[in-house]
Parts: sequence; C-alpha cells; structure tokens
Amino acid sequence: MKTYIKQLSIFALATVFVINFTSCEATQNANNKQKGAVIGAAGGAILGAILGNNIGKGGNGEVGAVIGGVVGGAAGVIIGNKMDKQAQEIENEIPGAEVERVDDGIVVTFDENSGVYFDTNKYNINAASQSTLDKLAGVLREYPDTNVLVIGHTDSTGADEYNMTLSKQRATAVTNYFTGPKALSAGRFTTNWYGENSPVGDNSTAEGRAKNRRVNVVIVPNEKMKADAEKEAGN
Repeated sequence: MKTYIKQLSIFALATVFVINFTSCEATQNANNKQKGAVIGAAGGAILGAILGNNIGKGGNGEVGAVIGGVVGGAAGVIIGNKMDKQAQEIENEIPGAEVERVDDGIVVTFDENSGVYFDTNKYNINAASQSTLDKLAGVLREYPDTNVLVIGHTDSTGADEYNMTLSKQRATAVTNYFTGPKALSAGRFTTNWYGENSPVGDNSTAEGRAKNRRVNVVIVPNEKMKADAEKEAGN
C-alpha cells in the first residue's frame, strides 16, 4: 500500500518565498524530509487527517498539544528521514493499514477492513486485531523516541452519548493493549475519542459508515528526538 503524503499547511504569515516554493512542482513532489527543510511553521495537517473537516469540534486541545509544531531546517530533514523510514516499515509489516506521512508525524488508520476489528457494540481486542497490533507494537518498540496518540471514532448509528462512550472504550482498549501485554511505556501514549463527531465518510451509506468506524494511531517525534536532531544538525 502506498504512503499518502498530505500537503503541509502553511500559515498566512509565511513568506512569499516559502509560499512560492511550496507551490512549485518540485516541492509538491518532494518527500517529507525535504519539505521539513523549508517549512518550519506549525501546521494542522495531522489534526485534519484525524478529524476530517471537523477541527475545532470536541476536546482536541490535548491532541494538538501532543502533536506540537513542525520542525524546520536541517533538524526537520533528520526527523523527516526517521519518520519516513518508520512509516515504510509500518507499511511493510501491516500492508492492510492506511499509512499517511503528515507533517512530522505518521497517521495509521485502522477500520473494520484493515486489521483492527471490533464486533458490533464490542470493544475487546480480538485475536485478528491482536496480530495487527503486535506488528505495530514491534515497530513502536524499534523507534522509542516517539509519542503515540490513539483516537477512536464511530459512525452515526445510535445515540451520540453511546457512540462517544464506545469510541472511548475502543481507543482505550487499543492503548491498554500496547501498554499492558506489549509492555510499551504508558508515558508515550495519549488516548482520545470523538464518537460520531468526526466522520471521514458519508454516514448515509454503508461504505461511508465503515470508514467512520475507525481507530487512528498517530506517531509523532518526542522531545528527545527533536533535541537529538537539533544537536545532530549543529543548532
């Protein structure tokens, strides 16, 4: 499966040079580590990948704080290279997952057709889901200098309050699997949930509802990775 590279968001106060540079064909076709060298402004592209067009709805403050801003300059190149390699490894290990490299992070999306399965109205991690999460846990263990967000969503079937609770239970179950049986550090993880409030598909269709029943695992560089990159870059 291909890694999808979303265009980085650019603040309105960015210079004309950066705006022109990012609009040219060479930059549109550049990989993420190259983009990191020229765009240092914090972007909301990761939030967009998680929440669709619903940024600002619900309590995403904690999520935004964990994501942080985009690292620019030579340090951004170093971080981008590490995250590119990690994204490729996730794709190799879990070919059914949707893997997106967005800003400095990686957004892995699991729905009922791509490796993490929940029975109707259930939130337990079944055997098929364990196999997928085991593979992702192996990659997370190989790259320890990252923080991880686990975010749950549902479709619009059922009451809003029920869906909010179900999305919380499913996201928490995924986090607990990583930090319990897989023994990853709990300090790396943040869990959030949005119920039916952040659809990425049309809830009036079966296909759209299937897309909305999903869990995002978002991987971002932690402060140690950023500090090491700055040091390596000579800043």
